[in-house]
Amino acid sequence: MINGLIYSGQLSLSAWEPYVHSLAEQAQSFERRWRRFLENKRVRVEKLYLPLAMSALKDWQNHRLYLAIDTTVLWNRFCMIHISVVCCGRAIPLLWRVLEHGSATVAFNEYEPMLRKARWLLRHHPDVMMLADRGFANHDFLSWLQASNWYYCIRITCDTKLHGIRRHIIEASSIYPQKGEAAFYRNVGLWQDVYSLILWSGKVTYSPKVSSKK
Repeated sequence: MINGLIYSGQLSLSAWEPYVHSLAEQAQSFERRWRRFLENKRVRVEKLYLPLAMSALKDWQNHRLYLAIDTTVLWNRFCMIHISVVCCGRAIPLLWRVLEHGSATVAFNEYEPMLRKARWLLRHHPDVMMLADRGFANHDFLSWLQASNWYYCIRITCDTKLHGIRRHIIEASSIYPQKGEAAFYRNVGLWQDVYSLILWSGKVTYSPKVSSKK
């Protein structure tokens, strides 16, 4: 199964079949065997995986640990929420949850338990930076990150309302830095209700992002 997953690069059981050598003559024999394993309630993935992940992170306490939270929609029916460790340009899964939800945007209360568990698992890591896409730009998530003393960098939409940069309310699109440049702002409020936080904005990328630090 691992070989099939790596070589095919897909989550489809049927896509793994060409990479498996077996005496089975029918393709369904492979899938039935794999499904029995995947549906075996005695196999507790979390109990097997988490100790390995935490062992790999034990020597990272003196360095900033980058986490990324994201969602993946499968077959327009299921939504997987995952918190990953960013390493060498890759996102290594740490925690995940699957919901029967057809959208990539999920409510904060759906992933808050994962955040609390990640905070407990990484309690010995004093320097954690959370990366997130614009679907996670909301009051509750920012409040939780600030209360947890985690740094964070969150993408926002170009029409996000900003307060405090200029005399009048402006949109994020009006302060795009030039390519290769960065701009930083303090004491900036977000959205129409002037959500107050200390904000630094500006990234050296094509897409507009806003990064903030407590």
